[in-house]
Amino acid sequence: MTAHYDARETREQAAREADLFSRLPDVLRAAMAAPAYAERLRGLDPASVSSRATLAGLPVLRKSELPALHRASPPFGGFVAAAPGSFARLFTSPGPIFEPEGRQADPWRGARALFAAGFRPDDIVLNTFSYHLTPGGFIFDASARALGCAVIPAGPGNTEQQFELIEAYRPVGYSGTPDFLKILLDAAASSGRDVSSIKRALVSGAAFPPSLQAEIKARGIDAYQAFGTADLGLIAFETEAREGMVVNEDLILEIVRPGTGDPVAPGEVGEIVVTSLDPHHPWIRLALGDLTAALPGPSPCGRTNMRIKGWMGRADQTTKVKGMFVRPEQIAEIGKRHSALGRLRLVVTRQGEADAMTLRAETPAANDALREEIAASLRAVTKLGGAVELVSPGTLPNDGKVIADER
Repeated sequence: MTAHYDARETREQAAREADLFSRLPDVLRAAMAAPAYAERLRGLDPASVSSRATLAGLPVLRKSELPALHRASPPFGGFVAAAPGSFARLFTSPGPIFEPEGRQADPWRGARALFAAGFRPDDIVLNTFSYHLTPGGFIFDASARALGCAVIPAGPGNTEQQFELIEAYRPVGYSGTPDFLKILLDAAASSGRDVSSIKRALVSGAAFPPSLQAEIKARGIDAYQAFGTADLGLIAFETEAREGMVVNEDLILEIVRPGTGDPVAPGEVGEIVVTSLDPHHPWIRLALGDLTAALPGPSPCGRTNMRIKGWMGRADQTTKVKGMFVRPEQIAEIGKRHSALGRLRLVVTRQGEADAMTLRAETPAANDALREEIAASLRAVTKLGGAVELVSPGTLPNDGKVIADER
């Protein structure tokens, strides 16, 4: 597979950035027509947001905040100016979080992810994501149909009935979780059903470890991973290069230090923050709570957009110490108070049947005075005492972890 979905995937990155940030001010204006964004972005001149640096100055909206915001101002927390009836479908996800689907073609931006996985027009796709209330089934259904595929809306479960459909329609493609793909293949093998028509898959929604990848490959299916959310649809996807995931078009993806909105250095692990360019339902710096890191350079497959390593864990590392919550943003605040510090990690343990915490801090200028100053900041910010250990730059792992609960 060397073809690309369209020419936008291979344009110069500078041209892509210019396009995204030329469109962003109009999206910001549309967002600010909604009361919640108008309040969060009060005083902002949308025309002034013309680069990643200026975008980074806007507040992040944490996905973890959405359930409370949606309950307080249903259905969309005041972040959507359009009436609910102006959308095509209306969903809910656990929280609850309420998500609308736009009326445009490929509203979840998934067609190019399917194309990168080898799906082509006139393919038949068995879609096993749920169609019940949550958007997963419709995300992949709409994406496949936008590509020109026919879709079997199977949903999860009912393997016997799915075997009947597979044997009758002979789908070449599968979309769903990797776990359910294995369940289907195992059940078919044990019952003598023929599912050999399935040759490729786009999987998401669950871990796809190398051992399972190898097993699926050995069964004759070329499976690719996609990373997405019920809010934004498909955010990034694997390609034939198998070197990370390529960020989708029409999204601005940032990687920030957990607990902040501050972009990390290239290659550092941090939290994914996404801005979408759909004026009907814009997201401005939505912090997903998922960790990743950027990969350098374009993909060997020829796609030139930013690449990420894929999902690397959760950014919300809030923990409770001696009955009090300690949050990543508090550790970030300590870092801001001491410019000589690099990476920070709060390690929480048990000592003598009591909670204990040690703040490990990278610095090239270790001394007792700095250690005491940091200890004072730790107590002032968290209201808890703890030890401080100063370590050399590069000592702490680059895994995005700010709080390590080792109890």
